[in-house]
Amino acid sequence: MLIGRCLCEAAHWTMEGDPGPVTACNCSLCRRYGALWAYDYEAGGEGRGDGGGRIGLHGPTRAFTRRGSGTPSLEIRFCPTCACVLCWRGLQVGQDGRRRMAVNVRLAPPEAVAHLPIDHFDGLDTFDDLPRDGRCVRDLWF
Repeated sequence: MLIGRCLCEAAHWTMEGDPGPVTACNCSLCRRYGALWAYDYEAGGEGRGDGGGRIGLHGPTRAFTRRGSGTPSLEIRFCPTCACVLCWRGLQVGQDGRRRMAVNVRLAPPEAVAHLPIDHFDGLDTFDDLPRDGRCVRDLWF
């Protein structure tokens, strides 16, 4: 199990199994946070659909719901004490009863995620996946 903790360790996320490649996005929000996202679905629980996901969110969090020209589709969850961005969470539950989530792998121990390949997503201009360039998380730590 992969665990990512905020700076003050009051909140954390867990992800079961291999997270697979992570995404670096250059949209106006992600580039400011400097997040690297690993995706899946929220694990079950009250108000969270019927489960089926591999991501759990634990401890106190607050939400920032991005407001733009359209209807918001996700919220950013962060620690109310140290303000570390833990994850984003879809505002809608899918037809299958699951809620999409992505965790910020920069909160995980570096040695646990260093080998993960990075997919680049152009969320600023084209909204397209970009070709892999061979870099992995360890290449962005320094």
